[in-house]
Amino acid sequence: MIDLYTAATPNGHKISIALEEMGLEYSVHHLDLMQADQKQPEFLAINPNGRIPAIIDRDNNDFAVFESGAILIYLAEKSGKLLPAHPDKRSQTLQWLMFQMSAVGPMMGQANVFHRYLPEKIPTAIERYQNESRRLFEIMNHQLSDNRYLSGDDYTIADIATWPWVRIFEWSGVDISGLRHLERWLNEIAKRPAVQIGIVTPPSSDLSDEELADKIRKMVSK
Repeated sequence: MIDLYTAATPNGHKISIALEEMGLEYSVHHLDLMQADQKQPEFLAINPNGRIPAIIDRDNNDFAVFESGAILIYLAEKSGKLLPAHPDKRSQTLQWLMFQMSAVGPMMGQANVFHRYLPEKIPTAIERYQNESRRLFEIMNHQLSDNRYLSGDDYTIADIATWPWVRIFEWSGVDISGLRHLERWLNEIAKRPAVQIGIVTPPSSDLSDEELADKIRKMVSK
């Protein structure tokens, strides 16, 4: 049994999707980020960085893992799924996983902050992070022009890590027009039954986009 500590964010959804895809038994502990549940001592004992997601593997002496990329690798190795065994293919998958962890997530995250959350709008910062996110999407689009998935013909944890971020391109204010291979990939993954369950685990807020952004802005301003 995996205990999943999570919230309805792209990083959180990576792990719920992976668990569904791998068929691993898990229980969900939904942390309220607005109430700073992730900063409480009980959670900091699992992840000292105070960020979701994190897991505890109850079948492995309550072993705790934090950082979404590390969790994906751990679960893939535990289940024997979604991470190729062949060294070259494994490396390709890990390269694209690190591309998400070091580039797509951070750049889109900053686009969200400056485009949606900060009360003061800084056009140069908004433009920088939206343009950089678009550049990364173009790299992915080129890769997907010759490959069904990011690391080749097989769906892997690299796709699982990246899809929850790219799907929120509109929230980040990033244009994907003309990126037809990226759009094909987005739509294809969205149809997977495990993805459809994982993306609503835990459920997203019932607030409208603007209400949610306003709530986050108030939290950031404190």
